[in-house]
Amino acid sequence: MSKRGLEVLRDPMLNKGCAFTRAEREELGLDGLLPAAVLTQDQQEAMVYERFCAQPTDLARRMYLMSVRDTNARLFFYSMGKHLTEYMPMVYAPTVAQSIEGFEDHYFGSNVAYVSIEDASEKAVEQALLAFAGPDADIRLVVFTDAEGILGIGDWGVNGAEILTGKLAVYTAAAAIDPTQILPVMVDVGTNRQSLLDDPRYPGNRIARVRGQRYDDFIDVLVRVSLRLWPKALLHWEDFGRPCAAPILKRYRDQVLTLNDDIQGTGVTTLGALIGACRVAGRPLAETRIVQFGAGTAGIGIDDQIVDALVRLAGLTPEEAASRIYLMDRQGLILSGMDDLTEGQARYAHDASEFPEGLDTHDLAAVVEAVQPNALIGTSTVHGAFTERVCRTMAAHCERPFVAPISNPTKLAEARAADVMAWTEGRALVVTGTPSAPVDLGGVTYRFGQCNNALMYPGLCLGALVVESRLVSDGMLLAGAQALADMVDVSQPGAAVLPPMSALTDITRTVARAVAEEAVGEGLNRADVPDIDAALDAVAWDPRY
Repeated sequence: MSKRGLEVLRDPMLNKGCAFTRAEREELGLDGLLPAAVLTQDQQEAMVYERFCAQPTDLARRMYLMSVRDTNARLFFYSMGKHLTEYMPMVYAPTVAQSIEGFEDHYFGSNVAYVSIEDASEKAVEQALLAFAGPDADIRLVVFTDAEGILGIGDWGVNGAEILTGKLAVYTAAAAIDPTQILPVMVDVGTNRQSLLDDPRYPGNRIARVRGQRYDDFIDVLVRVSLRLWPKALLHWEDFGRPCAAPILKRYRDQVLTLNDDIQGTGVTTLGALIGACRVAGRPLAETRIVQFGAGTAGIGIDDQIVDALVRLAGLTPEEAASRIYLMDRQGLILSGMDDLTEGQARYAHDASEFPEGLDTHDLAAVVEAVQPNALIGTSTVHGAFTERVCRTMAAHCERPFVAPISNPTKLAEARAADVMAWTEGRALVVTGTPSAPVDLGGVTYRFGQCNNALMYPGLCLGALVVESRLVSDGMLLAGAQALADMVDVSQPGAAVLPPMSALTDITRTVARAVAEEAVGEGLNRADVPDIDAALDAVAWDPRY
């Protein structure tokens, strides 16, 4: 190791703080730079957790944990492994939304690579990526965001770089991917949030979001440069807005190894929950009938995954499968012939003649009454949209309705799990976007799965990477959803329809194995991997000193 002295202590991947032994201190030139005591990693971790618990707010807890990550990465991940359920909501959703919204008040910059559309040449982009990654980096995962569609809070420009710090922490904690092999990239193409453009503290480009050919050309440069530098890397697109997310995925998904988490990760996780719910209810997947409340990037991604499953698993034609899905968005019920429908919305538009004359297409409860679905999925960010009337209408036509208010953060959720259970007399099968406490009702303790992409995207990407897949195929996505659903205990009264976040590492391993096996089965693997479990063991990064 060439670094010595303060250089070692300032490198979060090398720094061990007071855990450096006396011999290491002498060898690395650390004498005089540390207190005399030599502590174990477990002693350090106990102090980290004690200080974490002492923080007064969730945002303060997140800021503290990320400060540990930026000074001693191994200690951070060692502690996160011990307290995964407690740390996850702080490091990632929902608390990361608070850090983004309050970026100018709390942060001086995120530890990510920044690329600007104002300097969009291949040379400039390469220099920016290498400046962060280093010339000798073996990058296997590049995570991009342009921060237009952050969670449920929208366009936050470069402040949205904080979503990358949370995402990367989950990748390593869940999938044991070496953090030095992950490159977070903030794609600065401007912002349409006027309050940011007017704020003298805003650190990004002070321009309206760039659209059209200039934007597309910039994305092409990012893809070309990234894969020229690191040809085995998976490209992950995170929190791109409605105008850009689906077109980017469509352009590249059949050419390179790539994933859009908001479209595919959300879709596969929700599909896994739906399959689990069908098993608990004893209802064939083929009978699925859905009202999707919120027809943006995430909503359409969910519907596309469900349609694929209905075709592949239930034997429906694509047209039959699509006809089972009813969308509601700002326009109300999505109907054929409406102006300004996205390509995805148009796929699921129904003819007005299918519905009773005089139907109020903006009234969710009226639409539920007309459609009589057995699944209601919310990705609208409209707080409280799943009212008592809506939920009782669902339960009136279905013995065990699947109700998924999965918008986050919590303040934007369509309903609380406890309310949905009360309004349906405990019959609903509920998943939520953020953690929900168990509910005791009628002598049964009901638990609720968190429909969090973290249950899926670490395993999807790990499975693709371990066999060096050429693409992320529809079959690989479906294999991940089925693996997730297979972990649900359908025999337990009140059991959740998704496995718990506390089992995240086991979930990730199970999903990764299924995805890798599917990739090999489809002949997509570029590496010969005779033993997938052994390969997963071999690539696992260990945070211990």
